Amino acid sequence: MVQGSPVLEIALDKIRENSARVLQKCKEKNIDVVGVTKGFSAMHQIVSAMVAGGIQGLADARMENIIEMRKRHFTNPITLLRIPRLSHVNIVVRYADSSINSEITVMKALAEAAQKMGRVHQIILMVDLGDLREGVLKENVFSTVKQIIQIPGLELIGLGTNMGCFGGVLPSVNNLGILVRLRQAVQEYLGIGLNILSGGATSSLLLVENNTMPKGINQLRIGEGILLGTDTTNNRIIPWLHQDTFRLRAEVIEVKNKPSVPIGEIGQDAFGNIPEFEDKGIRKRAIVALGRQEVYVEGLIPLAKGQKVLGASSDHTIVDVTDSQYEINIGDEIVFGLNYAGLLSASDSRYVKKNFITGENYGS
Repeated sequence: MVQGSPVLEIALDKIRENSARVLQKCKEKNIDVVGVTKGFSAMHQIVSAMVAGGIQGLADARMENIIEMRKRHFTNPITLLRIPRLSHVNIVVRYADSSINSEITVMKALAEAAQKMGRVHQIILMVDLGDLREGVLKENVFSTVKQIIQIPGLELIGLGTNMGCFGGVLPSVNNLGILVRLRQAVQEYLGIGLNILSGGATSSLLLVENNTMPKGINQLRIGEGILLGTDTTNNRIIPWLHQDTFRLRAEVIEVKNKPSVPIGEIGQDAFGNIPEFEDKGIRKRAIVALGRQEVYVEGLIPLAKGQKVLGASSDHTIVDVTDSQYEINIGDEIVFGLNYAGLLSASDSRYVKKNFITGENYGS
């Protein structure tokens, strides 16, 4: 990594503490926590911090990440969180203990692969309760379950649902209650025991906190809450978790006073957008060596008071520092927090150095 590259600082102790706190909060309601590792590209140091906090089950949407975790000798149960590709069934069975599913064609292929390997692959049938991402509709659950239980090589271990990731639908007593009733009906009329009811992700934690989670939901898949202490879907900070877990540092390469509105006819920017500007007169602007090729810029949150991200190109991010609580000069660093989208991109960028920190040196 070239010296002076943007640096993502990662507070492993705080992630471990967040993991333990989420686990304890859910355990009080008889809910298991699966730690979702996709938000940080399953970097083994962070996975280890989750496990050290008590997390047992892990989950990721990328087979590349799951394979890397196995190579790093994580023996924890791992779930594939994205519907398996038909072309991936062999590696899914080889490296993942379970997967979420909604397509019978794929499930049959998983079963065939499992039988060839002398294994039984566990699946969670996803039910679409309104967010309109993956899952069978509730009226098709019975017919789908009937087909699944006839397929050798598979074990149906539960039902699951996703909330807030596509349609923005919030988890509630009503929609998660449907999942509970579906399991009761399946068990009663088909005589099938389903051990898991997976009731969503970080957005479902609010029901746990408010003591309104429907009884019977016994698993949550938590990534954002553990990593950032936030809940984007409900637009809130989770007060009992750490938020200062990741910091992105970028070097200042220009500081100048310039007009706040470009001069000349405005067309599209480099990414096909037509930018809009508010005329605030002459402002002091700092450019940092960080752009859209490194990070989702809209996910950056300057940590110093009075600093504001104005926009970015592929290589430069422009920050208004007129009212900054600190004097900004060439060679200084501007420090950013990240939302979940920002973390996803920065974690995956080969242009961003990763610095893993324990103890009291974080952020110094």
